[in-house]
Amino acid sequence: MTLVQVLFYVMGFITLSSAIFVAATKNLVRSVFMFFITLFGLAGLYVLALADFVAITQIVIYVGGVLVLILFAFMLSGKENLNYIAGQNNKFISVKKVPGILLAVLFLIVLVNVILKADVNNLAWVKKSIELKNNIQPDAATTENIGINLMTRYLLPFEAVSILLMIALVGAAHLSRKGDNV
Repeated sequence: MTLVQVLFYVMGFITLSSAIFVAATKNLVRSVFMFFITLFGLAGLYVLALADFVAITQIVIYVGGVLVLILFAFMLSGKENLNYIAGQNNKFISVKKVPGILLAVLFLIVLVNVILKADVNNLAWVKKSIELKNNIQPDAATTENIGINLMTRYLLPFEAVSILLMIALVGAAHLSRKGDNV
């Protein structure tokens, strides 16, 4: 087993276990921080797949933007909302959850069936990628071109999105204030 395979399995385990923890925990703070680890693990898997730009984008956009926005929304939400969520009756299996559980089991059965019946080694694109496996080189020119275009041609839309996110954050802070929101 090579070092890349060991790193893949370690990063995959970290990503999957933290994602399962996010879905299973009832504590919102721990869930948000484990989501942070999940996104970093996914970025690590992208690095192992030689997708450096996608990995950096994953960290900058999702970890740096979306997750921070989730943290702000959590911190700025009123204590009344959190107490209401904590006070709800959260049984593991209830009548309301039965359709979702049945649908999840159905999707699991379909997924396992597809995995067991798929002949992955005989797919044309898999054969071609195995033949070209040793010739894969990360191309710095692609990342360089994306960066140049993002900071020249697409600078205005990039800044417009950042201003829109800032306005959403200010609006969330305004709505979370106690008292009259008018």
